[in-house]
Amino acid sequence: MSQGHTITVEQGTQRVRVVHDGQVVAESDRPLVLRETGCPVRYYLPPEDVRTDLLTASETHTFCPFKGTASYWSLPGRQDTVWAYPDPKPEVAAIKGHFCFYETEEAS
Repeated sequence: MSQGHTITVEQGTQRVRVVHDGQVVAESDRPLVLRETGCPVRYYLPPEDVRTDLLTASETHTFCPFKGTASYWSLPGRQDTVWAYPDPKPEVAAIKGHFCFYETEEAS
């Protein structure tokens, strides 16, 4: 990490639900919670808890110097709203293959 930049990944216990157009796309009570300096808290969900049949792979890839290269997926009507790190940097290896969504809600 660079000076002043930190990332932590912790096992969460809260239930996280992702809803798109009234349909549950993902729901998990075992999210990984990623906290990164200057960014909102992100929930990375295991692939078993995601309706991958609703995702369409995108050509988009982005690079983060702290996490690595992200691959993106789209939901119907929402381009590049889901991402994952297939080969993350060692410091955040736990998020490998987990999906993150721009819009998530914590369920009770």
